[in-house]
This record gives sequence, structure tokens and C-alpha cells, in this order.
Amino acid sequence: MPVITQLYTYPVKSMHGIPVKETKLNIRGLTYDRNWMIMDENGLFLTQRNLPEMAAVKVGLHDDGMSLSSPSGDDFIVPFKDSRQKEIRVAVWGDRCEAFDEGDEISAWLTENLGKYKGKNLRLVRFNKDFEREVDPNYLKNEKSHTAFADGYPFLVTSESSLNRLNERLIESDSEPVPMDRFRPNIVLAGIDAFLENRVDEIFSSDGRYRLGLRKPCKRCKVTTVDQASGTIAEPKEPLRTLTQMKTVPGLHGAYFGQNTTLVSGKNCIISVGDSIEFKLKNDD
Repeated sequence: MPVITQLYTYPVKSMHGIPVKETKLNIRGLTYDRNWMIMDENGLFLTQRNLPEMAAVKVGLHDDGMSLSSPSGDDFIVPFKDSRQKEIRVAVWGDRCEAFDEGDEISAWLTENLGKYKGKNLRLVRFNKDFEREVDPNYLKNEKSHTAFADGYPFLVTSESSLNRLNERLIESDSEPVPMDRFRPNIVLAGIDAFLENRVDEIFSSDGRYRLGLRKPCKRCKVTTVDQASGTIAEPKEPLRTLTQMKTVPGLHGAYFGQNTTLVSGKNCIISVGDSIEFKLKNDD
């Protein structure tokens, strides 16, 4: 039977992820997932596409705040208490969102540890929890969904067997295999065939507590080339080249890995590593 083997939350968009044993399901994602984001002084949101070094900034969750730790050992604590110093509007892939600027101290820390971006200082912003950034309704099926600062969907589901198949092909072409963290998933499954997730309509816990809709194949970008421990790029073309050659989603050109996913039911339920999962294929009645 399929089972959840890994869960990850990414409090700051494009910074290091946090593996968790269990967490709460919310309509906009796992607890704290992409609640914060880095932008420059002009309001341009930044990710590993712009600053691959962001991957190496470790993030921790504590009782009263979120910690950021640079590779040099420099730490900063962002309190959970919403100071609401400055309410601002920010854009993520064209979506205008309401947020709060976390202030000048963390701005100085980020700029010192990551450097300026094209001469501009960096800012940390927090998603306004009262704001709803809707998911593209063209891909939804009888559910309403919204997300925070994720690229477009509240969850990303991947499978271990798909990664194994990809790594087999990478090794065959004399390239290095890649770990799962290159794909920054929220939910990792074991016990299904390689790339079967691309034919799945829904996954649900065996006890019926929650249901998740797999709505859109995830087209991958250069973030998959970034070593998530060091923030460096050893092979600029991989694994994107191999994924494109594999044609993992028939009929679509490009590098696809994983499924963008929504919460169909089970808001505030606990999802855990070890949960048994069942699934419904897209062509099932």
C-alpha cells in the first residue's frame, strides 16, 4: 500500500526546507509553508532562480519565532508575533498579494549574508493570513483553493519511485544522481509505480481523514540544478535535460516532475509520515 515517507515545509520561499514528522493541513498548504518571501527594494520577489545561495540558509521553527542561519553561522530570529510594521502589496507571478514588511534589521541581515541583488537591498515580507491568493480555477475540480507565496499551488506531491527512475537515467548518461530535495516537495510517497502520480486524480488517507487533489503537472526550472545544502550549481543542465528527454508527462514538452496539489477535504487534520494512502486514477469513475 502507498505510504507517506517524507513531509517538508518551507517557511521562507526558496530557503532551506524543514523535514517534519507530522503537521497540520491547511487550505493554503502545510503549516508555515511559504508564509515568508524575500524581495528587493523595488518589490521584485526573489528565489533560487536569482540567488541560488538562498538554498543554504537554514530555517528553524521554534515556540516564539523562526530562526534563520547563514552558512557562516550568523543567526537571526523572526518573531511569530505579527508586528505589522508596514503593510505592503507584493506580486508573485503576477498575483498581487497583501503582506507585511518584517523590518530593517532582518533586511540588513539578509543583505549582509546574501548580498545585494543588482545593487538593491533585500527585504523579508510575511504573507497576510487574512488575504486569499486564489489558485487558477481552470485546474480545480469542485474545490476552492488558495495559497500563500508558493509559485501557484498549496502542495507539491512527488514519489520515491519516480526519483529512482530519474536517477537511473542520470547514471546511465554519466551524470550524478540527485536527492529528492532538489524538487522541494511537501509530500513524498512510496509504494506507487514511477510517474503514476501523473495519472492520479486524488490521494486520500486510508482512514478517510483527508483528501488531496493532484491537479497539474509541475514543470521544473533551474532550481532543480541547485545543491540544496550548499546553494551551488555543479551541473547546470541536469536534471532538466534528462527529465525533458524522459517525457514524463505524455503530450507535454519540458521537464516535469511532481504534481501541484490542492486540499479537497480535511482542513486542520494532521498529516504524518507513515500515513497509509489510497488513490483514484483520473479515468476512474
